[in-house]
Amino acid sequence: MSLRRIKLITFDLDNTLWDVEPALIRAEQAQYLWLQEHRSRVARRFNPLQMREFRMQHYQQHPHLAHQISEIRVQALKAMLLECDYDEEMAAAGASAAFQTFLSIRHQVQPYEQALPVLQQLANDYVLGALTNGNADIFKLEIGDYFDFSFSAEQVDASKPLPDLFHAAMRESGAASHEIIHVGDNPRHDVLGAQQVGLFTVWMNSGDWRWPGGDPADEQITSLADLPDAVRNIEAKAAK
Repeated sequence: MSLRRIKLITFDLDNTLWDVEPALIRAEQAQYLWLQEHRSRVARRFNPLQMREFRMQHYQQHPHLAHQISEIRVQALKAMLLECDYDEEMAAAGASAAFQTFLSIRHQVQPYEQALPVLQQLANDYVLGALTNGNADIFKLEIGDYFDFSFSAEQVDASKPLPDLFHAAMRESGAASHEIIHVGDNPRHDVLGAQQVGLFTVWMNSGDWRWPGGDPADEQITSLADLPDAVRNIEAKAAK
């Protein structure tokens, strides 16, 4: 019989299991090229920086979509198309197609070198879940084979550090808060958010940043290669 105190390990995705910036840059470029080819009036009126500024303004004007980052992108694209005198049908179809171009490239991420072997190892002993504020789908990636479930802020309409994603993981797994470790790169969203609902935490500090203050994570790592040791240390702490 297993004597493990920890049952579930949840992971943030972007900048925890991979560096997201290269994929986001390529995705934005691909989306802009699509618009240049298929809705050229938008590309003539807005350069990439202006498109980003327009989207941020749209975000501020629609706070009810604060946790719906895909929907806000689609709506901002549609609003741009309408401003460029495309009709409703052309604007809606163009916004959807341009976003799908973005989303496809956005998923072309390169997991950190140790992600696959570490997840393979941990999946032998623990339930693994993904909790993301972003719109990446872990099951579109090879490493998704080692995850039992995934929840996004879009699904629960609440972003970390709000407790909703952590509560969703507890309901899905049946694990209590003291039986869960959350791994993430963001001190506020991941560490503070998880601490507030009683989870153990591992700070994925791949940039070797200084801790910004507040209660530190139970463990800090700079590489996923160190995660199994961090989990063992927390297991020992949980057993006391």
